[in-house]
Amino acid sequence: MELQNFVINDIKPLSVTDKIGDLQTLFNQLTYSHIPVMKDNVYMGCISETDTHCFENNITISDCAYAIEGFFVRPTTNWLDVLEAFAQNDSNILPILDQNNKYLGYYELNDIIHLFNETPFFSEPGGILIVEKGINDYSFSEISQIVESNDAKLLGAFISKMDGDLVKVTLKISNASVNEVIQTFRRYSYNIVSGHEDDSYIESLKERSQYLDKYLNM
Repeated sequence: MELQNFVINDIKPLSVTDKIGDLQTLFNQLTYSHIPVMKDNVYMGCISETDTHCFENNITISDCAYAIEGFFVRPTTNWLDVLEAFAQNDSNILPILDQNNKYLGYYELNDIIHLFNETPFFSEPGGILIVEKGINDYSFSEISQIVESNDAKLLGAFISKMDGDLVKVTLKISNASVNEVIQTFRRYSYNIVSGHEDDSYIESLKERSQYLDKYLNM
């Protein structure tokens, strides 16, 4: 995905010689978590709103330079890596530097999320399925084979959680009943964490359990 159209320059980075009070005023006017900071036109990093409000407003940014966080991405950074950088730095603004470390502007998290929402994973109709298996036992090739063996199409898949020796994989599936795919995953020893369609297997077990309970209480 091309991200060049999402570069923003409507906020000029502050200088390390500016007062903390200037930062506090800017944060009060904006919804950003961080503001870029420069020294002699060289990008130094970002300072967070949380840190800014911990400092006296009459000191300069250079007086608390230890609070500046030096994160950034390149114009060539893949959009998935851009999303990861947002998450790693707990920020909704992400400065962009060219190969010569010249500041070009920044990405805003909402723009990148909107771009992500336009991918087939979200925009195409289908069912969401979350499966779980041992971290050494699953494979994406096997997952794809299971989905496609039911004449379904895999619109997307990603690891949504890793917990100890278990991994959870979230899938977006089209062109088939999710229930049929669920049954095949069970035959391959995957645990079904969640499915957007009714799981007929579970419903069948519930009905049989209710019948047995009624029979035993006759």
